[in-house]
Amino acid sequence: MKRTSPHALSVFESLESEVRSYCRGWPAVFDRAQGARLTDEDGHSYLDFFAGAGSLNYGHNNPVLKRALIDYIERDGITHGLDMATTAKRAFLETFENVILRPRDLPYKVMFPGPTGTNAVESALKLARKVKGRESVVSFTNAFHGMSLGSLAVTGNAFKRAGAGIPLVHGTPMPFDNYFDGQVPDFLWFERLLEDQGSGLNKPAAVIVETVQGEGGINVARAEWLRALQDLCHRQDMLLIVDDIQMGCGRTGGFFSFEEAGIVPDIVTLSKSISGYGLPMSLCLFKGELDVWEPGEHNGTFRGNNPAFVTAAATLDAYWADGQMEKQTLARGEQVEQALLAIAEEHQETEARIRGRGLVWGMQFPEAPRASAVCKRAFELGLLLETSGPESEVVKVLPPLTISSEELEEGLRILARAVRETG
Repeated sequence: MKRTSPHALSVFESLESEVRSYCRGWPAVFDRAQGARLTDEDGHSYLDFFAGAGSLNYGHNNPVLKRALIDYIERDGITHGLDMATTAKRAFLETFENVILRPRDLPYKVMFPGPTGTNAVESALKLARKVKGRESVVSFTNAFHGMSLGSLAVTGNAFKRAGAGIPLVHGTPMPFDNYFDGQVPDFLWFERLLEDQGSGLNKPAAVIVETVQGEGGINVARAEWLRALQDLCHRQDMLLIVDDIQMGCGRTGGFFSFEEAGIVPDIVTLSKSISGYGLPMSLCLFKGELDVWEPGEHNGTFRGNNPAFVTAAATLDAYWADGQMEKQTLARGEQVEQALLAIAEEHQETEARIRGRGLVWGMQFPEAPRASAVCKRAFELGLLLETSGPESEVVKVLPPLTISSEELEEGLRILARAVRETG
């Protein structure tokens, strides 16, 4: 594949901040996208196994959602609405209640905290502290919850935390599921600290958890571990917050990633694919008795992104009203799992470890640079992949949920070749 010329990338390198990251691994200037494919300005096509870090679960420029958006714009529908009542927001709320909340018997109020995932997490932390009157929040090893200060305080990654530039306080990490490789009973340390008056642990207001740690390395919590965590929170008068920003909206199969465990968190954060189209939007969901906000107490100028409400409602109608999306995702997930197991079997000397759920999978290599080398070679072969994990040691497979079986197979063949050629 012909490489993009240095001149084509020069303005990004000369003018854009050094903080840019994804573009460094994908040195191309992308121009168009449809479904599971992107095309750069030179006409090269790439299969997308990244899906906007999970914000494009339904693919690029999904035609059903695009039609709804174009129709809304052409009739001069409200674009920026703060938290005013609009027809677009009403349609989304009614659809969300009828298609998602009511069939699952979930007792949630809906809050629009701002456009990004970290906005949702900040509002969840603030609400938990307000309800319980306590400051401390427990998170887990290798967690990632966002890049603003409150979210960073409950994030595990040392590199990301260091970027804060100030002490990150009122967050306490605990071991995630299987952190000690099954050698220590679940929550032994956590419960001991809670019950010991000499432990030095302030009584937490809440616990925040990802059911599958995406940025942390595709670490999958067992259903029984999540149920035990909910029980611990109930017994110790702590709220349970599930961060479903990347793993919600069908990524693991069910609309919410916690459905499989049969738990009902007190607070849930959603973002990324809730708009369906890649438009900025986030939600903070919480049980009705927790709605103790005063009007305007948590605010945000862009929490009224009405085009996002339009595509979100269209997404729920098109993909979640009949139950087929979950079945397809689980079937595609089995396809990925079998392919990754075959790759690991072919390269037993690498001792690659496979883990995941639904359509989020990871292949961990014992030598961290190998994962980056695999992703680099995959890009050269026309496949977008990213790494995750504290040392970027995991190749992360995150295709659109709407990808065809044939496209999925094509991408998995490229991945297998990339592993083979970097061994």
